Amino acid sequence: MEREEVFNKVQEAVADLMNKDVAEITEATTFEELAADSLDLIELISDMEDTFDTTIEDEDLKSITSVGDAVDAILAALNK
Repeated sequence: MEREEVFNKVQEAVADLMNKDVAEITEATTFEELAADSLDLIELISDMEDTFDTTIEDEDLKSITSVGDAVDAILAALNK
């Protein structure tokens, strides 16, 4: 799966979850900027695991601070 395709799905999910316009979400957007709390992140990761039919390892979750980090974690999980 291509990075752009993963990013587009993550971008849409983040925009939906955080009630933001899709155009506001870039790979550099941090979850802190979006005022996302830990429950928001858990919901997002759970949705992404379901969407991509994969599992993101617990140790990888700690490094997810931006949309780009989420894309990286999903791509890494898909390529295992």
